[in-house]
Amino acid sequence: MERNLKNVLVISFGFLLLFTAYSGLQSLQSSLNAEEGLGVASLSVLFAALTLSSMFLPPVIIKKLGCKWTIAASMCCYVTYSLGNFYASWYTLIPTSVILGLGGAPLWSAKCTYLTIAGTLYAEKAGKNAKDIINQYFGIFFLVFQTSGVWGNLISSLILSQSSNQGEISEEDLECCGAYDCLTDATNSTGSERPSDSLIYTLVGVYTASGVLAVLLVIIFLDQIKSDQAETENKKLEASSFWSTFLATFRHLKDKRQCLLIPLTMYSGFEQAFLAGDYSKSFMTCALGIHYVGYMMICFAGINSLCSLLFGKISQFTGRKFLFALAAVLNTGCIITVLLWKPDPKQLAVFFVIPGLWGVSDAVWQTQTNALYGILFEKNKEAAFANYRLWESVGFVIAFAYSTKLRVYVKTYIVLSVLVLSMVTYGAVEYLEAKSSPGTPAATKKENRGPHSQETHM
Repeated sequence: MERNLKNVLVISFGFLLLFTAYSGLQSLQSSLNAEEGLGVASLSVLFAALTLSSMFLPPVIIKKLGCKWTIAASMCCYVTYSLGNFYASWYTLIPTSVILGLGGAPLWSAKCTYLTIAGTLYAEKAGKNAKDIINQYFGIFFLVFQTSGVWGNLISSLILSQSSNQGEISEEDLECCGAYDCLTDATNSTGSERPSDSLIYTLVGVYTASGVLAVLLVIIFLDQIKSDQAETENKKLEASSFWSTFLATFRHLKDKRQCLLIPLTMYSGFEQAFLAGDYSKSFMTCALGIHYVGYMMICFAGINSLCSLLFGKISQFTGRKFLFALAAVLNTGCIITVLLWKPDPKQLAVFFVIPGLWGVSDAVWQTQTNALYGILFEKNKEAAFANYRLWESVGFVIAFAYSTKLRVYVKTYIVLSVLVLSMVTYGAVEYLEAKSSPGTPAATKKENRGPHSQETHM
């Protein structure tokens, strides 16, 4: 157990170090690299590459390199993105975004495969249930990993708060903040002024060092998985992936319920992109300063993690319909507030209440949508979750792609429209389910198992 636990901890802390850097950089892209929309364009390209990567690369790379070296090599792809931010331009950030996107899917697939094999091997030796051990390993992993957003954003806020550009923001500059931003002129305010190069180099240097440490940790301390077990898992992965998964993903769209869930799945990408790209730039950075973005994302990530745990527990008592309704009401309230509220530095609490409530609703979108896929498509989980990843990524790509072309209030109405459509189509899915299977207690009991299924297939 000690050796297996050591490997689980090595992977967990390796991902913690890697995503401390990535989450911090992702949160800052719309503010740090705002010129000509470079930051959000890089994120759009990144998610497009990640979508393609998830369809083709994981089985091939894992078969060639094995789990350990796939994880190490994919982590190096993330480090290149940090390096690209040292001198951010279209010639450095876009290519490194493609590299990161291509490395993302093999990284997560190799991690899931490694933890699954490690859990199965220990269960066989100890005479325990493999599913229970695998669940424990994934629990340990996500307990450590979920804190990466906190550390990454804390580092950015602490470093960028040293900027000498901070000062009082004039009323005239504040007019360009919020939903009715000035689009091109918003970056001229004191709060949005780019930090000095030395601070940016320090920040990106810390993130790059964190990524390099992650790679070294995996290379030095992670044991190579047993070859025969790895071969078996690779065959399973290959059989269920590559062209078969690619074709099965689109064949799955013949299911009416899957088509109806597309707006809800895409909305997950839209709402996360709006908070990270638009709210962080036009509200936090514009009115308070770029050093507040990290604190905002800590508030969002912390509440999101706590509520994900809470909703996973209480969904068996409340049912998913209540939770989806709660998330829709909270998100709608936040969106209306964003449209009506004019950012004022004196109203500091409001700046954090919005991402806090957004985190509560996002926890529902993540946990319950995953659970819903696991329950509705129990016999076709691979194709179902491939569709989940595909349509969520499409949501991210579209939202980041139009981010620099439209004013914030227009993008807010788009997000609200997608939310309304999502709730209508989700209601149709629930109606079809109720019609086809009137007795649903068994399904309700399975709800908590859905999210794990998604994680093991990422």
